[in-house]
Amino acid sequence: MQKKEKSNYKFLILIFVVFIIFIVPVFFLQSFTIPNNTKTEDPDSTNFPQGYRIVIPNVPKKIKIFGENVPLYNFEVYERVEREFIVNTYWHSVTILTLKRANRWFPVIEPILKKNNIPDDFKYLCVTESTLLNVTSPKNAVGFWQFKKDAAKQHGLEINKEVDERYNVEKSTEAACNYFNEAYNKFHNWTLVAASYNMGITGISDQLKRQKTHNYYNIVLGEETSRYVPRIIAAKIMMQNPKKYGFDIKPEQLHKPFKTTDVVVKGKVKDWADFAKSYGINYKILKLYNPWLRESYLTNKRKKTYHIKIPVKGSIEIIKG
Repeated sequence: MQKKEKSNYKFLILIFVVFIIFIVPVFFLQSFTIPNNTKTEDPDSTNFPQGYRIVIPNVPKKIKIFGENVPLYNFEVYERVEREFIVNTYWHSVTILTLKRANRWFPVIEPILKKNNIPDDFKYLCVTESTLLNVTSPKNAVGFWQFKKDAAKQHGLEINKEVDERYNVEKSTEAACNYFNEAYNKFHNWTLVAASYNMGITGISDQLKRQKTHNYYNIVLGEETSRYVPRIIAAKIMMQNPKKYGFDIKPEQLHKPFKTTDVVVKGKVKDWADFAKSYGINYKILKLYNPWLRESYLTNKRKKTYHIKIPVKGSIEIIKG
């Protein structure tokens, strides 16, 4: 009998130990576990991305581009425009850099557009073409306005081994204005003029005739030209209201306009590096201000007059050596 009691006693002790070791901790942990339906103070504090909201940017209810109304009441047009707002809003690096460059280059482009009676909104076409950079496309279109060689020559730009005026912002803007006015004489509609800059005057004319319409927004087009004008629209609205779309850039962070003076060159230049040194700068600075100079010399066999831009003395710090 005593042995049985001892056995029962040992069994009870074993049960107690198991309870202490395994059961009690479970109750203890459950008491500190937040139920799924319990709201915390900051439900997003541990979720990616902390505090960052990914939203669809607002598209204004009414938009004008080139002085013409955009038919946003049409769902297909609205969706095309909205797409470009989304792309520009979340393509952060490109949009930020374009906003910074605009402070330098819009003051150069705007008066040339005005002089040629071109709507100011065409500066955003330039943004769409190149993000205000002297780039070369895979199809060999060059400069801010992305001229191909034949079209550039047709509109008065000089291109040879030593000089390529597609890289000259002022002269290429003049050439673009020449094109815009030519296209406007054909279409009498600035939106079609803009679309033709991407597709060509003949290309747009053929599609208008084929599809029996006179409205850009009614034409069935390839994706590139279909997106072209909406890209310009998005660039305009967002660059005019950058903070509204999350781009908080301080004025001092923008690229400063170049302060320059012109040096007239009518003859040949044996070495542009020596030329630069004679004006207290170096070859790199000379090329930065005059990217249209494509060789280290200028033979100038036709004795043309060139205006070489030199930074105003004291406007920049020159690295010695």
